[in-house]
Amino acid sequence: MNQRVNRIVAPVLAIAALAASASAVAQQAPKPEQLIKWRQSAYQVIAWNTGRVKANVDGTFHKDEVVKAANTIAAIANSGLGSLFAPGTETGKGWKETTVKPELFTDPKAGEVAGRFNKEANELARVAALGDVATIKTQLGKLQGTCKACHDDYRKKD
Repeated sequence: MNQRVNRIVAPVLAIAALAASASAVAQQAPKPEQLIKWRQSAYQVIAWNTGRVKANVDGTFHKDEVVKAANTIAAIANSGLGSLFAPGTETGKGWKETTVKPELFTDPKAGEVAGRFNKEANELARVAALGDVATIKTQLGKLQGTCKACHDDYRKKD
């Protein structure tokens, strides 16, 4: 009977220990450099997928590709990107030096700009599913307008 209990209890204890150690790691706040890397990576994925949508509405249209790209943009927009702009990440290096202006961290309008990006990203995903090229192209322009607004106000010029 002890062997039977050990075969059940040992794996349960191992899983509990693993869960406890994972919880301890999850509670450690990431370093600013890591947040900047994640932020830069997320925006690169958004840029790549925006390019995929643009290529399809300007060239040969493949609805499935547009839907995948638009859904990816919306998923990232809704993933909590704002948490990657934590205090201490206004300067520093991720994959490269951050180009974020310090004003992003203090300007109350920054939240409004981010909210518009989320709204337009979600709308792009919605219209992509419908498959109307003209509507998708118009919505892509609105999404890109939110990107430009943020860059104009909160991104350092090269």
